[in-house]
Amino acid sequence: MSHYTTKPRFPLRSILLLLSLLIAPPLSVAAEGDDAFLAAREAFRVGEAPRLARLSGALANHVLKPWVDYWDLSLRMKDDEPGVRAFLAREKGSYLAEKLRGDWLRLLGRQGRWSTFEEEFPGLIQPDQELTCYAWQSRLARSQDRSVLDEARAAWFATGDLPDACTPLMDRLVSERRLSADDVWDRVRRLLDAGKPKAAIAAAAYLPDRQIPGLRTLEAIAKKPARHLDKLPAHFDSSRLEHELALYAITLLGRQDPQDGAVHLRRIESRLSGDEQAYAWGQLALLAAKRHMASASDWFDLAQEARLSDDQMAWRVRAALRGRDWPRVRKAVEQMPARLASQPGWTYWQARALAAQGKREDAQRLYQRIATLPSFYGNLADDELGRPITVPPRAAPPTTDELAQIAALPGVQRALALFRLDLRTEGVREWNWTLRGMPDRQLLAAAEIARRNDIYDRAIYAAERTVTQHDFELRYLAPFRDQVSPQAQELALDDGWVYGLMRQESRFITAAKSGVGAKGLMQLMPATAKWVARKIGLTDYHPGKVADTDTNVKLGTSYLKMVLDRLDNQPVLACAAYNAGPGRAQRWRADVPLEGAIYAETIPFGETRDYVKKVMSNSVYYATLFQNKPQSLKARLGVIPPRGGAIVTDELP
Repeated sequence: MSHYTTKPRFPLRSILLLLSLLIAPPLSVAAEGDDAFLAAREAFRVGEAPRLARLSGALANHVLKPWVDYWDLSLRMKDDEPGVRAFLAREKGSYLAEKLRGDWLRLLGRQGRWSTFEEEFPGLIQPDQELTCYAWQSRLARSQDRSVLDEARAAWFATGDLPDACTPLMDRLVSERRLSADDVWDRVRRLLDAGKPKAAIAAAAYLPDRQIPGLRTLEAIAKKPARHLDKLPAHFDSSRLEHELALYAITLLGRQDPQDGAVHLRRIESRLSGDEQAYAWGQLALLAAKRHMASASDWFDLAQEARLSDDQMAWRVRAALRGRDWPRVRKAVEQMPARLASQPGWTYWQARALAAQGKREDAQRLYQRIATLPSFYGNLADDELGRPITVPPRAAPPTTDELAQIAALPGVQRALALFRLDLRTEGVREWNWTLRGMPDRQLLAAAEIARRNDIYDRAIYAAERTVTQHDFELRYLAPFRDQVSPQAQELALDDGWVYGLMRQESRFITAAKSGVGAKGLMQLMPATAKWVARKIGLTDYHPGKVADTDTNVKLGTSYLKMVLDRLDNQPVLACAAYNAGPGRAQRWRADVPLEGAIYAETIPFGETRDYVKKVMSNSVYYATLFQNKPQSLKARLGVIPPRGGAIVTDELP
């Protein structure tokens, strides 16, 4: 349901003023008070409450004054409860109100002030795990609501660390025997799999003393897992701890070489319980599947008694796909829980398996479920149904009145101001929160406002959330055509594919910088940019130019062309190489021809797998828009030729 149920009316003068202030001017134009706001932000960062209070007075009329008020209250929340309440009432429904309420609830939870906590918690819209645990504590403390423990028990089995706020609840679950030793070991295993030995030992503290593993023991096994398995203690058969340590060693050995892990597992298999055997084979099967080993499917069969994780169930399907074993694909999807099997990807592959077994009508019904979805699997389903992929009819452009309504929203005004000050993180949060629950017409207006302000990523964010009215020219924006299209044409690259990749890399943020140092529209690593510049003879290149739009596009497209040429002119391989490196893209090929969709589905790296799917789906829509004719994703994916000679890795970074 929309949060915007009324339609405010504006006099013409107000409309023109809003549009002139919020849509037309470039974000580089500074506003009065910007310097004072940035100084206030710095005062908050270093905890200088008096300085922050002084600066606050000079910002009374600044659009970002609520941020200053939030910072001020954050520094003195313990001493100004009336101020906190007044802010929450004044900024009700805003991102900052949600943020301050969450901060205050954490303080109340730590203090055990459950009466006030219960008054304020219902006003929180998106509680995290920590606040959810405090809410459970509150219910248990004030009403002895026993159902709380049933809800809290589910958190024990969730993926990820548990915050300290959950510890009293876990203690209670153990003391009341609502968590068994098997439950504790389940969590210990998952934490060890995630490479978190200290957290695993903390979870194991709920076990009897003789069953708690030591950190030094875990570290020793991690260094030499085969040695541990070759020297099992004499009391191995009677010790649950020793069995678990052996299973840990099997998993670690399997990460080095799944086949070696299998050899060691078979040596001790008879000394393990059926459940332990199934768990170990499930671990090795997952590792083998990610290496595209033919034995993976057989090992998954040995693990059928195990409670497979979502990741294991997914890779069980992928292992069967890699072997083009459609009966196994069908069986693996059928044995998934409904919440997983109903996802578009597994729906598509189940339909493919049914079609391969001659059950075309059943397959058609599954394709129909996901067809028309503007995504990788929706595109493939359309192809299977013989429907060329097109863009939906373009919605009517936002009216002046619709633009003014969105421009008048305080959250939008704050977001634009934050983007102007290059505070992207804060701007994105304000923007996303404000757009929450908007209907299509308002989303399209927001997208247009972002586009006019050159905030392309937020324009895409807004446009791709529409449900019935769409504008794919906003959803698949194509800025910088003057730089990109000529360069793509010169290199004989499909500019729809180049834009599909660029959209995924940076969302057209020219100053984008990844956590590993990639920069610019095409997210080039400094070493790669330097190497490409040398290869193409860009004599005036220096590291400072990598984020320059013209230079970045030239280097990025040149590198993409080199990768494409080296990898048999296969865009799917080139996408994988652009994200994970040419050597990996080559190793992930099969010894026989492999359907492009199966290659993409069986990429071992989750990030790269998702990246390739999105780039290729993006490219279909860009090509449709650029060429004004229907497209086929399956045709673009093609068939990947068998693995050839190894790539000379020193020729491509």
